Order: sequence, then C-alpha cells, then structure tokens
Amino acid sequence: MANITVIGSQWGDEGKGKIVDWLAAKADVVVRFQGGHNAGHTLVIDGKTYKLHLLPSGVVRGKLSIIGNGVVVDPWALLKEVDRLKEQGVDITPENLMVSESAPLILPVNSALDKALEEARGASKIGTTGRGIGPAYEDQVGRRALRMCDLAHPETLRRKIEKLAFYYNALYKGLGAESFNVDELVAQLQEVAPRILPHVAPVWRVLDKAKNANKTILFEGAQGVMLDVDHGTYPFVTSSNTIAAQAANGSGVGPDQLGFVLGITKAYSTRVGSGPFPTELFDAVGDTLTERGHEYGTTTGRRRRCGWFDAVQVRQSVKICGIKGLALMKLDVMDTLDEIKICTGYTADGKTYDYIPASEDLQAKLQPVYETMPGWKTPLRGMRKLSELPAAALKYIHRLEELTGVTAVIISTSPEREDTIRVKVNNQVKTAGYFILVAINVDFIME
Repeated sequence: MANITVIGSQWGDEGKGKIVDWLAAKADVVVRFQGGHNAGHTLVIDGKTYKLHLLPSGVVRGKLSIIGNGVVVDPWALLKEVDRLKEQGVDITPENLMVSESAPLILPVNSALDKALEEARGASKIGTTGRGIGPAYEDQVGRRALRMCDLAHPETLRRKIEKLAFYYNALYKGLGAESFNVDELVAQLQEVAPRILPHVAPVWRVLDKAKNANKTILFEGAQGVMLDVDHGTYPFVTSSNTIAAQAANGSGVGPDQLGFVLGITKAYSTRVGSGPFPTELFDAVGDTLTERGHEYGTTTGRRRRCGWFDAVQVRQSVKICGIKGLALMKLDVMDTLDEIKICTGYTADGKTYDYIPASEDLQAKLQPVYETMPGWKTPLRGMRKLSELPAAALKYIHRLEELTGVTAVIISTSPEREDTIRVKVNNQVKTAGYFILVAINVDFIME
C-alpha cells in the first residue's frame, strides 16, 4: 500500500483527528512533521477520549510514532502528554515513540517572549497561543536553538544556554520583562533529559528502513494550509510550513515518499485568532455553526470564527499541495439550514479575484461572491452510503468538487467513527487512492 500525507486544507480544525485515527489503524508508521503543541485534536476509541497536542495519533494505536525534525518540542509538554496517555492505559516506550535528534526545543524563555510580544502588540495581536512556537522557530533559523541531541551533552547545553541568555535578556529588558537564570534552565533540562533521551533517534534512518521494508507511512500534518508561513494569510499564520511538501522536509524523507495527499476539509469554514476571513458570519447562522459544530479549540478552548465554505481558498490549497482527494467533514452540522452559500470569488477595490492575493492590505478588503443552494433539512447522522444522502446534500457535495477541482473521497456525516461514507475514486487517482480505500476497510473492487 502507498504512503499517505494528511493535511488540513483550510485554517486548521478541519476534523483531522477522526480521519487520521482511521488511517493510523492500517499504517505501520505515523509521522508528525511540523508545528508544536499549539495544535491539538481529539480521538475517541472504544468510548475512550484521547486529547493529543504533540504526539502523533498512531501512538494510541500502538504504531511506531515519530516526531520529525520539523516539529518544535517543549520537553515538559511532551512528558506531560506521555504521562497522561500512560494513565489512560497507552503503552509508550522508546520502541514505539521516537523523536528526531535534530528537533528544536521549546524552552520557557520562548513561551515567555511569545506572551510578552503578543501583549505588546495590543490591538494588532496575531492570535498566537503563547506556547513559544514562533520564538523557537526563530531560534532555529537564527542558529541559536537547542536541539534534542544537545540534551546528551551537558557542557554544550550550558554553553548554548549562555548564548541564549545574552540574546533573550536583551529582549526582555526592552519589553520590561524579567531576565532568566542560566543555572535554573540548565538544571531543568538536565532533570528531564534522562526520560527524553531514550526516545531520541536519527529518525530519517528509521524512515528509510521502513521504506525499504515496504512499510506504510502516514504523514500527519497539524493546522491548515492557510496558516502556512509562506502560503497562508501572512502575517496571521503559524511559524512553520503546513503544506504537504513540508512532510518530506520535516521528516527527512524524499518527496517521492509522500504518496497520496488527502486534504481534510470542513463543509463550512472556521478560523481561530486574528486575520482575514472573507466568508465569516456574524449572524444566527454563524452561531448555529458554532454550537452544532462544537467549534471551540482543543488546545486553547477559544471559540472559533465560523463562515460559509470558501471554494476559492480550498482550490488554492489543492493546487499548492497537490491534493488528490478531499475528506469532507462535519456535513451534518448544516442539517438545519434553509439555504447554504458557497464563496466562488472575491471583489476588492473594484477588481475581481479567483485566488487569495498575498497582500495583507488586499486580503483585508476581500468581499465574497456567493452562490446559494438549498439546504437539505434532514439529519445526516447514521448515513453511511452515498445513496442515503438527500438530493440537496449530494448537489452541494458535487458543487464543491466542481469548484475545488478534486473529488470528495471521504464524507463524514457525524462525529461517530462509522458514520463515514467512502467514495470510489476515479481512474486518475486509482493507484494512489487505493491506499485510502483499503485503509478504511471499504469493499470496493478497483477497475
């Protein structure tokens, strides 16, 4: 079976947890390749709920789970999450959880700076979670970061922390924040090092061996394409690349190993934090989507902004990431709506746009052009066949496929694991799509 790369095609929170868990059950290796513990999703397995922020979903399934070099790791958050899962009966060992030796560390100085900078921005906040993700990535590109491998070398650890102190204490002074103590941070890291180091490994070699052994690898992305630091709605983005190509760079494999790219896509749009959101709703419909969709962040608990499906934005994600199929999530949330709108374009300053321009100024001015379709006014929960869906729901799905240029190969009709419709893909993606169809136990016969 081919490998698969799972990414969010919108602004994150698309419902990746359900699908990733489904696919992880069939994969041999699950890799997390970017971000940090600012992302999060919930898995429900045999009635038990698991909340994950940093660990790959495969760890709950007992699969080899890898945190790649593209992830910034808070060692204390990692151990806290490991301990919580162990209390829930999940067996986590150095044999089934590995962390890249070159993964950068998130330190207390990073989170302190993150919070201080966000506070200093005042009304211009970008919506950071304050967990130190951005400053940790800045340390990496500034070549001053501590990495997992440094935990094994106390003298190097102290030398690097002393360099950090020179940099950070100057920033803290300008922000009116308290400076940090080198000895204290060294002691804190030395305390956790013995628990973390057994998991540290050259994971690119592990993945190469898995490839040579014909193992199936699932690359698990966090957040969404529109939060990508290069291709998202900058500067209201995360500090890492969230697109499919990052799966290779953030794991240490060649791009030929990424396999089928599956875009997890919510049937409407949501966003957390600040930034442009052309289809955002401020009315009763927006409240309905929020409450019926339980649109509150797994990590922060913040209420998500809700809006109509933005076909322009998703189509852009499809093209940037090479998405071959969509997993359409939360279709049932719109069961009660009389009519449903789809954004098919934008206007700004008297011009029309069929893409999201890079300019922050233009993004703020984008006004959606809508197409209206009738709602289906029928509960979708429990529907597991395409033929069971009401005609209006089918028309909505088909229209989304036309506008985005890609097939919805998975359709979710409720939060329940089994309330998922699997759609046979066309001949153009038959070979790559075969993994998806097999992985979710569908008895389709491929032509």
